[in-house]
Amino acid sequence: MEDDVQGWAGTHRWVQGALAPGERITRATPLKGGWTSRMRRLDVEGTDAPYALVLRSFVKPFYRRHAPALLTREAAVLRLLQAGAVPAARLRAVDAQGAHCEYPSLVMSHLPGEVRVREDGDVERRIALLAAQLAAVHAVQASGANRPRPWQAWTSPERVQPPTHTDRAGLWDRAVNVIDREAPAHRPRFLHRDFHPGNVLFTGTGEQLTVSGVVDWVETSWGPADLDVAHCSTALALLHGTHAGMAFPDAYEQAGGHLTAGTDHLYWRLLDALAFAPDAEKVAVPWRELGRTDLTPELLSTRLENYLQTLFDRYA
Repeated sequence: MEDDVQGWAGTHRWVQGALAPGERITRATPLKGGWTSRMRRLDVEGTDAPYALVLRSFVKPFYRRHAPALLTREAAVLRLLQAGAVPAARLRAVDAQGAHCEYPSLVMSHLPGEVRVREDGDVERRIALLAAQLAAVHAVQASGANRPRPWQAWTSPERVQPPTHTDRAGLWDRAVNVIDREAPAHRPRFLHRDFHPGNVLFTGTGEQLTVSGVVDWVETSWGPADLDVAHCSTALALLHGTHAGMAFPDAYEQAGGHLTAGTDHLYWRLLDALAFAPDAEKVAVPWRELGRTDLTPELLSTRLENYLQTLFDRYA
């Protein structure tokens, strides 16, 4: 147990209060792969078969300030997805204000599987499965009070910061010019908004490989499918190289998804990719915890610039 962690006692009491009579938390184990929040697995024993929950807590000051909105949104999304085809956790309890816990927290069911970001023979199949799963997310119907907030951009022309030591300044200027316009017209859909390999769980290998869960629904939005596709594409380009980032949209369309074409699609791809500058390295911290120690700042900067150039080669 984490009795030595300051504030854990109050959090423990709160989670315990969400359990059925006779059930108790027997172990709390940190989970790897999180960046915005602290994730812990809680093992529960009691009158029925043992099971596990996951506790998300926003610890960093920035995310603590925004926790009420983030956790309230995630709780609403988990309720919406409870009866659908998307493999999402079931909500158990939420303390969005941190009134009972050490930090603002949400507790939910534990999903099977693991995050897989390694370089292996399953990369191509994982890309196809990711694409099919994202197409299923975009098919979620949400109206009225169930509809999430409108999408928000994570960068803008004046906020883009090219890497300090780049020798490809012209490439960055060209990319910024593309997003210096009104957003293209689009048909809004239900977006995960932070869909990437670090937020998808897998089980099995080879032909038995399958998606077992999609996590981290705090940024869920209503907006263009291209933006969700762009975000996963950028992450794949950083993880596995430009070829992976370029393969994902094709796989998404093969799975039944619909994207815009030409310069409109390029806008969404660049709007996402430019949000990773100048420090693409920060997103790799949880990936390195999962074994991708090859993802150095230098490699990530090179991959991001190569990806930008390839986008222009294909779409401009």
